[in-house]
Amino acid sequence: MIEIDVRGLGCPIPVVKTKQAMEKNPSATITVLGDTNVSQENILRLAETKKYSIEIKQAAGEEYRLVLKPALQ
Repeated sequence: MIEIDVRGLGCPIPVVKTKQAMEKNPSATITVLGDTNVSQENILRLAETKKYSIEIKQAAGEEYRLVLKPALQ
């Protein structure tokens, strides 16, 4: 499993980092730690277009943890 932390980063960096992780590890589950609704929505859109299954786990405040699994798993 790959974990990337995009907390404190402004758009489009969270999406770019998530996309890079997807491209470098196409069969891996990716966990994304973030802290804004905008980055969460954009990452969810990316995951949907790439056919990843998505599990959303809320953390404290606006922080979230997204677990993205490729369709092959």
